[in-house]
Amino acid sequence: MDLEKKPEPEQQPQPQRQVSPAETAPAETVFADPQGSLRASDADRDRIADILRDALAEGRIDAEEHSDRIDAVYRAKTVGELEPIVRDLPGARRHQEPAPEYGYAPDGADGPPENLVAIFSSNTRKGRWRVSRRTNAFALFGNIEIDLTEAIFAQRLTTINATSIFGNVEVRVPENISLRGSGSGVFGNFEVVTLEGVDPQAPVVVINGYSVFGNVEARPKRGKWITDLQDRLRKHLGH
Repeated sequence: MDLEKKPEPEQQPQPQRQVSPAETAPAETVFADPQGSLRASDADRDRIADILRDALAEGRIDAEEHSDRIDAVYRAKTVGELEPIVRDLPGARRHQEPAPEYGYAPDGADGPPENLVAIFSSNTRKGRWRVSRRTNAFALFGNIEIDLTEAIFAQRLTTINATSIFGNVEVRVPENISLRGSGSGVFGNFEVVTLEGVDPQAPVVVINGYSVFGNVEARPKRGKWITDLQDRLRKHLGH
């Protein structure tokens, strides 16, 4: 019997699977972070805050919108979240260089503190005056008013130690500085309205103290700003 070897059936070619670009790309390409997802630094937030400050001064945005956008700046976690906040403002193209430092006096240049006392009387400090690095205010059955809205700040940090016993100490500051406080009241009131200046180099005023059957109060004075802060400080320092 003639046995013939039967040809094996021809195998059909298998269709090739489509390979996605992600599978062929290098590993570092798949996991690379786009620029917008980089974590925002303090310098990134300060740059955006500077743009908003200028836009407010130029009338491009109003105070309410400025406040809303500043809130968004300090909530943002990435650079990609920061950029849209100022995308419609021309300053977004101008503020790439860091702002110059203001010419404050050296930290070690500490003069004597200024003492303001009111006992069964009143004492007022306001107008054009150079603020000491430290001011002590003591009111006993009296009233002390400290108005910093037109003052000259020769240092970045100014500390006011306020004590009120059956009296009153009031501090008023311009709206574009930082205001902070720490204290207490015993059968009295200690109230400091916290304020954070948009400009990272703006003066900082810290109110420390306490009141006993009295009042210590510090807050911004609406409509009062240190205008052209940088030129003003450089002009008056050392003169």
